[in-house]
Amino acid sequence: MYRSHTCGELRASHINKEVTLAGWVQKSRDKGFIVWVDLRDRYGITQLVFDEERTPKAMMEKAQNLGREFVIQVTGTVIERASKNPNIPTGDIEILVSELTVLNEALLPPFTIEDKTDGGEDIRMKYRYLDIRRNPVKNSLIFRHKVTQEVRNYLSKEGFIEVETPYLIKSTPEGARDFVVPSRMNQGQFYALPQSPQTFKQLLMVGGMDKYFQIVKCFRDEDLRADRQPEFTQIDCEMAFVEQEDILNAFEGLTRHLLKEVNGVEIDQFPRMLYDDAMRLYGNDKPDIRFGMAFGELNEVAQHKDFGVFNSAELVVGIAVPGGNAYTRKEIDQLIDWVKRPQIGALGMVYCRCNDDGTYKSSVDKFYDQDDLAKWAEATGAKAGDLICVLSGDKNKVRAQLSALRMELAERLGLRNPNEFAPLWVMDFPLLEWDEETERYHAMHHPFTSPKPGQLELLATNPGEVKANAYDLVLNGNEIGGGSIRIHDKKTQALMFDYLGFTEEEAKAQFGFLMNAFEYGAPPHGGLAFGLDRLVAILGGQETIRDFIAFPKNNAGRDVMIDAPAPIDNKQLEELSLKLNLKS
Repeated sequence: MYRSHTCGELRASHINKEVTLAGWVQKSRDKGFIVWVDLRDRYGITQLVFDEERTPKAMMEKAQNLGREFVIQVTGTVIERASKNPNIPTGDIEILVSELTVLNEALLPPFTIEDKTDGGEDIRMKYRYLDIRRNPVKNSLIFRHKVTQEVRNYLSKEGFIEVETPYLIKSTPEGARDFVVPSRMNQGQFYALPQSPQTFKQLLMVGGMDKYFQIVKCFRDEDLRADRQPEFTQIDCEMAFVEQEDILNAFEGLTRHLLKEVNGVEIDQFPRMLYDDAMRLYGNDKPDIRFGMAFGELNEVAQHKDFGVFNSAELVVGIAVPGGNAYTRKEIDQLIDWVKRPQIGALGMVYCRCNDDGTYKSSVDKFYDQDDLAKWAEATGAKAGDLICVLSGDKNKVRAQLSALRMELAERLGLRNPNEFAPLWVMDFPLLEWDEETERYHAMHHPFTSPKPGQLELLATNPGEVKANAYDLVLNGNEIGGGSIRIHDKKTQALMFDYLGFTEEEAKAQFGFLMNAFEYGAPPHGGLAFGLDRLVAILGGQETIRDFIAFPKNNAGRDVMIDAPAPIDNKQLEELSLKLNLKS
């Protein structure tokens, strides 16, 4: 065998024992008469020692020529280390080597295989197999494994059955663009890679599986924003004979279990917030509630005071920045420049200092007196020593802008503690949203989401006001899961397709298999899908998902390690009856 022990296993209790280890050379230190080598594997590092008094000359020379990342096997005796290292578990011992075999030599890596490396992200993604050897990435992948094991264990104990669903499916309009796969055996026809297993899990409920889950890859061919991947992983779940409360209780349980088993954190409360309140108070549908700075709407106290910027705005809204009165004028100007960046898009920012003596000093004192500014403070919850930041404009745009500013300020103030966890259910999303480009309504979630009980009739008179029987689970300002109670009868589903602009023929062509299944007794059902990549990152105290994915894509959707996507040769194109029409 190549090893009797791993490089993280040996302790003082093993002294005088003969062992065999194998791994990579982390580094070596050659003092001429003695050579120390740090040998690394997935489990840790063990120090090897070669010295001229006890090591044959040929082996000594061999040890002196070991390079970084050489793969070696050694046999030797565990001895007490003269200079102990309390920073590693094996720091009390070292191996006096009696046999050395070089299993594979290695080129000098393009970056150092250390926790703090000199390699930038691009070069590390190109050589991802080397990056995985570093502890931060290795430990992130091990952490992901732990989370997925806990998910499987918990759901299995709760009676869920893991069922795999196909990757080669039919293209259906679910929001984002599909990745399509040409079929050689069915010329001119295409599979699509699933954006989610949505219709299949509903069919499993029709099939009587009752409680289903799957840890599954999903695919969306959409323009990538920061920290998005074209392929991602969901914990996909569905339950039959349930109402919304059953779903919320089931997945609060899973989330509590993960936080306790993975992070050692006990969570009692999962507060609930209406979608409309989330937008009004935080400007987005996934608010981070670890800190305050809720929005205060100022239309009633800031308009009609001869300040045209506010008077012409659909919404005037502000937040109180705790301790922000300590900001210098330069720091406030930097905030104004920050909100005016193209990524945020604000035209400017009004501010008001809340002085310790109870007076106020604003950037628009010409238009507002102390009583007016006191009303601003009351509306935003500002106290003495705070700073009120105010934006105005189109309601939807200004809420998004102030939401971005709120998160930026929280980051600067150190209010987003990664070791604090604040879950939140956001409820009652709009069922439909209007698309200006196509001039019709689209499903905000997907076409199978049911309206809230008693609101079906509203579809005929005021479709934009209909609320969905849908819910998102938010953790620390990130959506980690979302789902809904599904439509389970053919009549309601046909009505939904009609309001989404599908003709009867189009609905039958796209979703006839599902409509047919509903003819055979579909139970009431609903579910939720967690975004595993994001969930694991947040549980791991990170915002970035890439280190928790073994082989991620870059922001252009490319795998720079294997150079994909890539052209295929003409023979393959001919077999598939495809002809390229590339735009120059």
